[in-house]
Amino acid sequence: MVVKQITNVEFNEMVQAAAHNLKQNVEFINSLNVFPVPDGDTGTNMSMSFESGAKYVAKDDSNSVGDLAQSLAKGLLMGARGNSGVILSQIFRGFSKSVEGKKTLNVSDVTEAFLNSAKVAYGSVMKPTEGTILTVIKGIGQVAKDCNDTEDIAVLMDKCYESAEVALKSTTELLPVLKQVGVVDSGGQGLVFVIKAFADILNNRFDANNEPHQPNNHEMNEMIDASHEQGRESVQGKLDPNDIVYGYCTQVMVRIGKGKQVEHEFDYDFFYDYLSKLGDSLLVINDDEIVKVHVHTEFPGKVLSWAQKFGDLSNIKVDNMRMQQEDIIEQDDKPEPAADETPKDVAIIAVTSGDGLGELFKNLGATDLIKGGQTMNPSTEDLLNAINGSNAKSVILLPNNGNIFMAAEAAAKVADVPTKIVHSKTLAQGMTAIISFNPEQTIDENCNVMEEMLDTVKSGELTNAVRDTTISNLSIKKDDFIGIVDGKIKVNGTDLIDTATNMVKSMLDEDSEIVTIIYGEQGNQDTANKIKAAVQQLDEDLEIEIHNGGQPVYPFLISVE
Repeated sequence: MVVKQITNVEFNEMVQAAAHNLKQNVEFINSLNVFPVPDGDTGTNMSMSFESGAKYVAKDDSNSVGDLAQSLAKGLLMGARGNSGVILSQIFRGFSKSVEGKKTLNVSDVTEAFLNSAKVAYGSVMKPTEGTILTVIKGIGQVAKDCNDTEDIAVLMDKCYESAEVALKSTTELLPVLKQVGVVDSGGQGLVFVIKAFADILNNRFDANNEPHQPNNHEMNEMIDASHEQGRESVQGKLDPNDIVYGYCTQVMVRIGKGKQVEHEFDYDFFYDYLSKLGDSLLVINDDEIVKVHVHTEFPGKVLSWAQKFGDLSNIKVDNMRMQQEDIIEQDDKPEPAADETPKDVAIIAVTSGDGLGELFKNLGATDLIKGGQTMNPSTEDLLNAINGSNAKSVILLPNNGNIFMAAEAAAKVADVPTKIVHSKTLAQGMTAIISFNPEQTIDENCNVMEEMLDTVKSGELTNAVRDTTISNLSIKKDDFIGIVDGKIKVNGTDLIDTATNMVKSMLDEDSEIVTIIYGEQGNQDTANKIKAAVQQLDEDLEIEIHNGGQPVYPFLISVE
């Protein structure tokens, strides 16, 4: 049976099937994590992100595919978790923009939608990297463009799925870190499961009872190349934002088509492309008749003049990020105002895992906590709700995990409260940063100092390997203890105390003064004391602290300052 169009019914079925595929294969996608540790969470993030989008679609009773695609994109963005979830949301934002206003889709519509998906996804990343989910969506778009000899969307989608598989296999060769460990990119694998669901629905072969995909360990092991010395280099971690180099944070709301200065009909790409040349950290969100713009630029006047060519301006906000000064409210000898009456000058929001770590951050000055971290990254919506609910004039957000950066940036750009991100990749970095906060300084001054402090601490994580592998010239066996320092596996062994001690030894230098040991759910005080005693023998002048963090995944977190 030839499928010449996708209606709202088929589109909803495709979305729900994709959500099912991702949920069913979470563990397989997680298993593709570069490191053999139990914190591979790409599958979890993509599944939860897409599930949010699927719920938005299910609640939308429109009979227009264009409307449903808008709901999918919005739900994905609000539910986006981790870098993989944010990029997935951008893929379908591109798809939705292409099919906007279309009641049904034909082959040409789907082709253009996939091409725009790739365009928007690449544009959403500061430094696009091949060998990632981006490579897969680009491959899908290219094959769809070349498939001009059919009117059957089912045939087209099968070819897109086949091209996705080919592109996925190529990721191993495109990124040395993937080749070394012998896996394909986990984010790309997640997208393949999405496209497979689309193809199966349109070809009437989707089976919700299919067994989850299983890895072919033999093929993977054949691909291991131990000749490359690679540190831990998270694939999605390559997509981290650069330091801000443009001085004015410029935000404006545009009522499209309203006002006396209108010169152009609104076209997203036309509007976006000009602004992209004026700065970075650009976000353009089109919500029906309103467009919200956020950009860091040296030319706020040009941004506003350009926006005015499309409609009336409101909610204009321009902050000089180099020189911004804030009035300091003297609090000495004054009673603390109720939180629900007077906003705080600055709220410090920290993402933490474990009650003990939460208490530590509170004691150090965090005003609000978000539960998250490894295996459970908070979504964009989680972060946005925390920011908007902080009852503060401005917010400093500590992600404490590199995989939360993109969701944090996305939340900060659309938040009602001015928000700065301090790019803490670990909990230890977050604690060091928060200690340096000075309420007498402006938020910009504080963030600059906090960012500088991140490099003064070395972060170690001790856990067990979940599979055999060879990485960084280390032959690691399943259940070995492994020590990870600042994202690189440094040591492994069969004895916990020895492995922990060797990890700390690799972290020490002549300036080291303080070692902090934080034990988690799978650790305990007695073992922490033994680690302390062994480390103390390395340098009797070290000051060693022990805390109960209660964190999952890592039995021990150890930092050196």
